[in-house]
Amino acid sequence: MLLLDLIRYDQQLTGTKIGCREGDCGACTVLVGELKNGNLEYSTATSCLMAIGNAGGKHIVTIEGINVQGLNAIQEAFAKEGATQCGFCTPGFIVSLAGFSLDRSAPTYKRSIDAMNGDICRCTGYKSIERAAKNFSAIMEQRATQDPVQFAVDSKIIPEYFLAIKERLSKLNGQDIQTPAAGNKFLGGGTDLYVQQHDTMPDEAIGFLFDKTELKGITQRDNICEIGGAATVADIAASPVFQKHFPSLKQYIELVSSTQIRNMATVAGNFTNASPIGDLTIIFLALDAQLILNDGIEKRRISLRSFYKGYKQLDKKADEFIEKISFVLPSETDHFNFEKVSKRTHLDIASVNSAIKISVQNGLISSASVSAGGVGPVPAFLSKASSFLEGKEISMEIIRELLQIVQSEISPISDARGSEEYKRLLLAQLIKAHFLKSFPGLSIQNLLHA
Repeated sequence: MLLLDLIRYDQQLTGTKIGCREGDCGACTVLVGELKNGNLEYSTATSCLMAIGNAGGKHIVTIEGINVQGLNAIQEAFAKEGATQCGFCTPGFIVSLAGFSLDRSAPTYKRSIDAMNGDICRCTGYKSIERAAKNFSAIMEQRATQDPVQFAVDSKIIPEYFLAIKERLSKLNGQDIQTPAAGNKFLGGGTDLYVQQHDTMPDEAIGFLFDKTELKGITQRDNICEIGGAATVADIAASPVFQKHFPSLKQYIELVSSTQIRNMATVAGNFTNASPIGDLTIIFLALDAQLILNDGIEKRRISLRSFYKGYKQLDKKADEFIEKISFVLPSETDHFNFEKVSKRTHLDIASVNSAIKISVQNGLISSASVSAGGVGPVPAFLSKASSFLEGKEISMEIIRELLQIVQSEISPISDARGSEEYKRLLLAQLIKAHFLKSFPGLSIQNLLHA
């Protein structure tokens, strides 16, 4: 069962709204509090895509749960700036800013805006919402080194009962949280599965993977990065390993859905969903990721590049799940880039996306990996294009030849996200963008006409 339905229909907490039921509008946003390394941490989530089996042992906070005597500081800022309009989306914005107030990162105005990137106001009252966020950020900037929960209580942002939550959650540690009987319908964050199979999922026997400790974590062993299958996009964004080896990580992550979805969406879930335009899939294809599949008895290793056999067809048995992902981290001589184009810049499905990893030694490309999404029935590793680049010196002529090879490797179709011709043109432009960003010395004018 979805957390949204439990909140509204069982608990009668109707402040949490039903909007799109696809995680796009943010009207159903809740706070999720849990103990991590002894600290109480809160994140936001879209309750329309969160199974109650993933809520065990956590503090779930709806809009009603942040009420204080009178208006809290966020509500007051919204009321003062007239940022409520029809009010339907307001609970999502308020809860998202409450999550911002409890985050341990520096509470800047930009971060407050980022916190609301998964919330949509259909009345287009964004300027008043931005002003309200700016006024609230001025309060938050006074926090300095104080504990986020204590400061939020003292500043009348959240009620006093939050101060007891850490102790209450600690009493649940080690207890057997009751979840539905396990099955081989595996569930990570559910951000794709519940969109596609909303009506049937509540009746499935689900194997819940999201909170399994052995499937979490991002570690580095020599030059190898290992990621637990249940690690989330937010985990990647916060990982010191990724931050060190991918200088443009922040801009890549901003292209992947919204804050609420990134807090829920798992790496393994993105792979097994098998969307031809899965953002993480395209990134990890270029990185030549290796998967460890586990059926509960035996494990086997397989390359992500050989994982896809056809549209939504995987080299995976029904009782297998992705336990771990590993890849070789980029070295100092490597260049990595990810590009994505969608109808909306943020919080949207790609029309076409692409990633590239190029190693250069002594002025020549020693190895190359090019991937692309939205140009065929499966996420594509462009093997011919990748092989062509090896041993070449980067030049306009080589890029022109590369683009011709790329066109021969793809088979896009016309659909709601663009015509075949548009997608072919778009991928060519994204590949040019790869080279422009990776090798700033190239002439943009020459590349535009390549």
